[in-house]
Formats: sequence, structure tokens, C-alpha cells
Amino acid sequence: MTTTQKSSEALVAELVETEKVHRLLFDYAFHLDMNHPDEIAALFTEDCYVAYGPNFGAEGRAAYRETLSGIGSFFAATSHHVSNIVVDFGDDLSTATVRSVLYAWHKYTKDRPDGHFFGQYHDELVKVDGEWRFARRELRASGVVDFHVKQQIPIGRG
Repeated sequence: MTTTQKSSEALVAELVETEKVHRLLFDYAFHLDMNHPDEIAALFTEDCYVAYGPNFGAEGRAAYRETLSGIGSFFAATSHHVSNIVVDFGDDLSTATVRSVLYAWHKYTKDRPDGHFFGQYHDELVKVDGEWRFARRELRASGVVDFHVKQQIPIGRG
């Protein structure tokens, strides 16, 4: 087998894994919008770290699952749109650093204006039993309109 063939095989493997990473991000958004907290939590490692704001997040899957417990009563509906996904793999395709852009609309159960979030996800992923899982997920904001979380982690624009 030539070096070119090996490189092509490696490239194909990377493309396949990239699509699997995309699916993980899209499954997260889908389950969030459908109010499936157990399915969301299952997408994370046991020792995950999640930060949605400076003082809002969780360490560990069980604690993260607990933070999801109120989403059904707080939101009447949500719509999360993920795009501009960039995946950088580790050497053996078992870890990945991912950034993506997010627009999220929130309809609240209380009488208040709909909330809008514009920002980015910054993720560290690992393969667990052959499946991609979030080890770390951080939400960074570029802007909000009538959003319920008052303090956000800024995107860090220079």
C-alpha cells in the first residue's frame, strides 16, 4: 500500500468520524428541543463538565442531569440551530475539539418575551465504547435578547 493510499484511507476515516460528531451535536439540539433530559445526559461522559454561564453548569453526568430537570416546566418550546461546525481530531481519532455556532430561540412558560441566544459551543469530545460523547461543553455568548440567563461567558472576541 502506498503512502497516498494510506493518506486517503485516513482522510476517509476522518470524514466518517466528522459526520458522527455532527450527529452528536444535532442529537443534543434535538433532545433539548424535545425536552428529553435523560437522552441529553446520555450524550455526556460520566465525569463531564458543562458550563452554560459563569455560575451555571455542572460537573458529572448525574449533576448535569439534575440541571436539566426543570427545562420542561421553564420552557414551552425551544429551537436550537447549530452550524459552522469545526472538528479537530487528536492523533488517533478518539478525541476531538469542536467549535460550533448557535442560535437558540426560547418560548417561556411564564408571560415574558421570547428569549434569543447567539453564540458558540466549545466542546471536548471523547469516544466511549465507540461512540462520541461530550467530556466538556462550554456555551459562550456573542449576544442575547430577552434571555433568562443574565450572565454569560463571552466568546472572547479580540
